[in-house]
Amino acid sequence: MVKKTNVQSVKYLLRAHGITPTQQRLQIANFLFGKQQHVSADQILSHVQQSNQPVSKATVYNTLGLFANKGLLREVIIDPNKVFYDTNTEHHHHFYNTDSNTLTDVNSSDININTLPALPSGTHFECVDVIIKVRNQ
Repeated sequence: MVKKTNVQSVKYLLRAHGITPTQQRLQIANFLFGKQQHVSADQILSHVQQSNQPVSKATVYNTLGLFANKGLLREVIIDPNKVFYDTNTEHHHHFYNTDSNTLTDVNSSDININTLPALPSGTHFECVDVIIKVRNQ
């Protein structure tokens, strides 16, 4: 994802993906797309609530879901209760540190998967996402 830091370029980015750039979506997008990062919905909510314009938790979750559905973000699901939003939409893998609750990119070329099981009937291969869980020593 190319860094988009000014309001006009963020508006253009949203519109280019079929998203109406509301004030709340712009707040969230400005925070997200200023740099490559892995963030949770709660981290985004906390950051956005520090501004003078309030935003609800539901709005943050709905906006993140919309951004992910439109290809602006990748959802990285660690477990059903822990989801990160990744501004790097290129295919890659991750280290997840269970002690620090942080996600770090791993280049997809650094992992070699030689075989996959037979796919269930009526499906086709989309991708393989690897999350390697680590902890501090």
